[in-house]
Amino acid sequence: MCVYCERLGRVVAASVVDHIKPHRWKQAMDSGDERAIEIAKALFWDSSNNWQSLCKPHHDITKAREE
Repeated sequence: MCVYCERLGRVVAASVVDHIKPHRWKQAMDSGDERAIEIAKALFWDSSNNWQSLCKPHHDITKAREE
C-alpha cells in the first residue's frame, strides 16, 4: 500500500519502491569519492530503514517536490 495515501486515509496499491533518504548513487560514482560511494550503496540497498512503498503519482509528483 502507498504510505502517502494511507496518511490521507486512502487504500491505494503501491507500484514504486521509494528511497526515504535519497541515495545519490550517480553523483557519488561521478565524484569518485569512495566514502560517498559506500554511503550511497548502503542507502540504496537498505530495505529495512530506507525503502517505502508509494503509488506512482505520489512518487513522481509529491516525493519529487519534497526533494
